[in-house]
Amino acid sequence: MMGTGPQIKLYPECCKETFQVKSIAKIAVICAVAGFATSAEAFEINFDWKGLKLCTSGNPNRVNNPAFTLKNVPDGTKYIRFKMIDKDVPQYNHGGGVVKYTGQKVIQPGAFKYKSPCPPNGKHTYQWQAIAQTKKSGGKIAVTARDRQYP
Repeated sequence: MMGTGPQIKLYPECCKETFQVKSIAKIAVICAVAGFATSAEAFEINFDWKGLKLCTSGNPNRVNNPAFTLKNVPDGTKYIRFKMIDKDVPQYNHGGGVVKYTGQKVIQPGAFKYKSPCPPNGKHTYQWQAIAQTKKSGGKIAVTARDRQYP
């Protein structure tokens, strides 16, 4: 027997061998090679500022959410919580909303209201976060985010 690492027995149909492993990384590689790895695609959102009234005064307007396109929403998702963050001024609360998820690929404008982007000094980077949840007020399954500059 080589080394002092843990012994892991893998029994895929192709072969029945005992592998010597010395790290978690090696375990992952062995499992992937043996066919145990699953590849789930990542939860994603996308949006743009199309139709948003220009605001550069530093005093945001209360507006409808942008259209969000959804991709690879995790199984079990019943609600998606959206929140906008100004990455240049993260302490400012732009708000967001919670939307019931029923399999739709797009969340249409008007699902909730929030405080629009409105940077007083040039462009800011804004991030929309989306949290897939099992309950309206919790049960987080997955989180994703998308950044865009405004204006």
